[in-house]
Amino acid sequence: MIEYMRSHERYIKEMLAKNLPGEAKKELLEYHDKQIQWMQHERMAHLITMLFVCLFTLLALGFAIVMPTLPAIALCAILAILTLAYVIHYYRLENGVQKWYDLSKEIRRHNRSEVSL
Repeated sequence: MIEYMRSHERYIKEMLAKNLPGEAKKELLEYHDKQIQWMQHERMAHLITMLFVCLFTLLALGFAIVMPTLPAIALCAILAILTLAYVIHYYRLENGVQKWYDLSKEIRRHNRSEVSL
């Protein structure tokens, strides 16, 4: 998903560099805004998943503290690693969407500058 975001960002920047006519910029903005909506949905799904993994990690940690057995400690370690991976992924996803918001503003700025000419 992160690679998809990078690819889309490169595509938008290439299109902006081409100095497209007004109608093409409007279509580019519509396309980009639809991609943002899709990524917002993905972001929400990953947030919910990450929160549940964090919850299960805390529950496993509590269980491992109460009943310190090897399987409980192993489960806690596995879930902690998974939690860390989800936090890193969600961080990258969130920052990517924030960059896309800036790209959307840049497309709008290009559209306005063309209208004012």
